[in-house]
Amino acid sequence: MDRQRFYEARNKVLNGEHVRAGIGTYGEKTVHAVLKNYFEPYADSHESRVGGFVADIVGEDGIIEIQTGDFAPLRKKLEAFLSVSRVTVVHPIARQKWIIPIDPETGEQGRKRKSPAKGNPWDIFPELYKIKQFLNHENFRLCIVMLDVEEYRRPPETEGLRRGRRRGYVRYDRIPLELVDEIHIDCLQDWEYFIPQGLPEEFTSSEFGSLSGVGRSYASFMLNVLTAAGAVSRVGKRGNSFLYHLTLDKLGQ
Repeated sequence: MDRQRFYEARNKVLNGEHVRAGIGTYGEKTVHAVLKNYFEPYADSHESRVGGFVADIVGEDGIIEIQTGDFAPLRKKLEAFLSVSRVTVVHPIARQKWIIPIDPETGEQGRKRKSPAKGNPWDIFPELYKIKQFLNHENFRLCIVMLDVEEYRRPPETEGLRRGRRRGYVRYDRIPLELVDEIHIDCLQDWEYFIPQGLPEEFTSSEFGSLSGVGRSYASFMLNVLTAAGAVSRVGKRGNSFLYHLTLDKLGQ
């Protein structure tokens, strides 16, 4: 993690041709543009074609794909990219955000408020589920970037809304303020980041959830993904609950 390089990338984007409306190369938004310049300052390495797809970055460390939203569109890219190169999927998560309503026509900003919701690295699991078949590929890497952000919201388009439907604000763009942390998953042992301390040799999703501080259903979801990644294995049942154990005896300890 290099905060100075992050600030340089942020300033480059905010002071350059990129506009807050998201009209840039391939229509990218601000967080995407900042992270692309953070991970690779040299523009010649940006937007390179590989196997019929456009990769965000192609450089000495292989391919870097910055995915700020839904992971489902990554599946076809990963099928093509992983066969020829190491691929790092970068996903930003907002640890803390300040919400600012904005009028998209005039640019007028409303009152800024701090969101009570806070993000954490565990929030990535619903997206990882969508690409779980690639998580144990030898060329797959993951980087979770924790950020503090300003989130600009605008009223939704009114055309096509049913009468009586609630018209809440929708996200317009996010401006990164601070680089908080980076979590790198480069090998099997790195998945231990998501493994709570104190697990018995064999454990249920309920025990995993209690020690992780997440609910049982979300723990089951996490364990499904961690099983696909090779970090845990399902070994049987205890009553109606599946039993798991850590692969490689606490991942190599």
